[in-house]
Amino acid sequence: MKRTNPTQIYLSSIKKHGYTPKGLCWSSNAHQQIRFEIILDMLPTDIVDCKIGDAGCGFGDFYIYLLNNNKSIKKYIGIEVIEQISKEAQKRTGCDILHKNITKEDIPVVDYYICSGALNIMGKFDAILFISKCYKASKKGFIFNTLHGTKKSDLFNYFTKDEIKLIAKNLDVREVIFKDGYIDNDITVGFFR
Repeated sequence: MKRTNPTQIYLSSIKKHGYTPKGLCWSSNAHQQIRFEIILDMLPTDIVDCKIGDAGCGFGDFYIYLLNNNKSIKKYIGIEVIEQISKEAQKRTGCDILHKNITKEDIPVVDYYICSGALNIMGKFDAILFISKCYKASKKGFIFNTLHGTKKSDLFNYFTKDEIKLIAKNLDVREVIFKDGYIDNDITVGFFR
């Protein structure tokens, strides 16, 4: 069965819910915040000198989360494939927000890439390519969350730990860290150099 176009899904959701976490297909603001908390916990304690790339940045909410938690960074670069969303992120953050398709275009090198939610509605091939490109463009690591398990879905993309370990092995990742148990069927993964 043909997968639904992610751009259409997001634009339809924004039309229904506006420029909110639900507009980006999050079940709630609280779930988005929990995922951000886990990602922040996997980053080094002192990130003031780090350049962080946010792959599939949405409205730049992770950057705002950092500010709200008194976390300063050297530079934030958001990357968003949907132009309408990238323009909103630029307005909200005042940071560099690049309108790019990570699976098809080069991305800047940063210390860490993070990704929260963007992998969930990609096809498996594109998701693996996305993970690979983000890890290769990071000097220190890539932290991402994804749906976890063996469930099959025409809309959502699920990864098992074994699938993630195989991706890490193919990328020669030095250290893989998993965090789960915070939301059903969700896992956060750190690929570190």
